[in-house]
Amino acid sequence: MNTELRAKRAQRRARRGGNSKLNLVSLMDIFTILVFFLLFNSSDVEILQTDKSIKLPDSVATEKPDVTVVVRVSADHLFVGDRAIAEISKLPQDADEIEPLSAELKYLASRAGKPSATVQEKGRSITIMGDKELPYALLKQIMNTCANADYRDIAFAVSQTKAQVIEGESPVTELEAG
Repeated sequence: MNTELRAKRAQRRARRGGNSKLNLVSLMDIFTILVFFLLFNSSDVEILQTDKSIKLPDSVATEKPDVTVVVRVSADHLFVGDRAIAEISKLPQDADEIEPLSAELKYLASRAGKPSATVQEKGRSITIMGDKELPYALLKQIMNTCANADYRDIAFAVSQTKAQVIEGESPVTELEAG
């Protein structure tokens, strides 16, 4: 019985023209679409996640941000990463440091381990993301707290805009001017 089935199957194959052929056109179309998708979606832009309540100042800075600890300052709260550290309304106005922020930064530094020689020289990196209407006194407290916790390499998050070139002058970014 098995031999009869095999013989019938072999006859059917012979009538169809032998082995089937693989059509590569469809496969090439799929790979082409996949390549274009990956090219368009693998850009070099790094975007920091922001709150809707924080409106960043505009800048023509051209350097990409490094991955660092992010201190976010909204109208109501102070965050380190995604963790709420303190309420802005309860912070002392006359103090040089913000104690909850200092404790959190020291904790993060202890978890990161011993810094390298270059990090010891210029300090750990941190990014402050604050609203453009942030009072200078509060910003100064945050910067003092960061510096005292050995986070001296401070960067500010900004919204990047295109540089406007005045005739006869070269565009200068804030980073070059500093």
